[in-house]
Amino acid sequence: MSLQNHIVKVEVEAGKPRRFVFVLLDQFTLLCFSAAVESLRIANRMADKQLYEWVLAGEGGDTVRCSAGAEFKVDIDLAELNRDDVIMLCGGIEVQHATTKRLLNWIRREARRGLLIGGLCTAGYTMAKAGLLDNKKATIHWENQDSFAEEFDDVELTKSVFVVDNNRITTAGGTASIDLMLKIIADDHGEELANAVADQLIYSSIRTDQDTQRLSVPTRIGVRHPKLSQVIQMMENNIEEPISPSILAKDVGMSTRQLERLFRRYLNRSPKRYYMELRLQKARNLLMQTDMSVINVALACGFASPSHFSKCYRAHYEITPYRERGSQAARLSI
Repeated sequence: MSLQNHIVKVEVEAGKPRRFVFVLLDQFTLLCFSAAVESLRIANRMADKQLYEWVLAGEGGDTVRCSAGAEFKVDIDLAELNRDDVIMLCGGIEVQHATTKRLLNWIRREARRGLLIGGLCTAGYTMAKAGLLDNKKATIHWENQDSFAEEFDDVELTKSVFVVDNNRITTAGGTASIDLMLKIIADDHGEELANAVADQLIYSSIRTDQDTQRLSVPTRIGVRHPKLSQVIQMMENNIEEPISPSILAKDVGMSTRQLERLFRRYLNRSPKRYYMELRLQKARNLLMQTDMSVINVALACGFASPSHFSKCYRAHYEITPYRERGSQAARLSI
């Protein structure tokens, strides 16, 4: 029996509500937080008794602003919690900036006391920074996957909508909070209650930890062509060491000319141009979300020289990678 299930059993037998402590990080994502809380609220309503309770926590114990601009008055500061509390860190944009030294120290202390700790949306970064995910499976929003993988190589990063690894939980963000909470409710009080909560939320497709967070390639590009999808998947899996169009074409049983026509017809660009855009998008993510040097970002995205990288980046984003990095640092220091 996992630690999580052991905690559930003790609480159910004791007949007391399970308390969630939602720790709101600066610029947290409102959807992830509200989806989680609403799931618990509806569970109480459908069961006609208080199965769950929750409090809001934040550094300083005052107010925290979400990425949509609304401010929330928190109930408590980062104080010592009850041993059977469940901590849910709520992350959002600029999570690196929101992950303060005090927050990290607090998380480590509560982890040593054995609390179940989860991270919604980008808060998996905060958990990893605190060392809570070393040698564990985890997930994080797809937009942060590249930078996370570069910084935390001791974490087994997945693309699942959520991951439960013993007493550590991570989610991909967005509506993944609902899927996670439905699993917790089902584990605590049975599938029937979880399904009733899903019905109240008009949530008809409940996902598990086996489901991936991103749409399939055909859905994302709006084109259902098996060979085109296969080539794009190969491109996405080989950013650091790009594959030539001729090899890509050969691997799917086409000529280079046929591959060119396929990309022009459906995506209005050449395979080389599309591949370049994928690499530059990853580069931008790394520049904005990590402290990696521009040279290392270039190498991680398949550019042999910083000068070539800078030229391609400027042509696409109308700013050099050095200025991009500088503007990001200046914005975070405000």
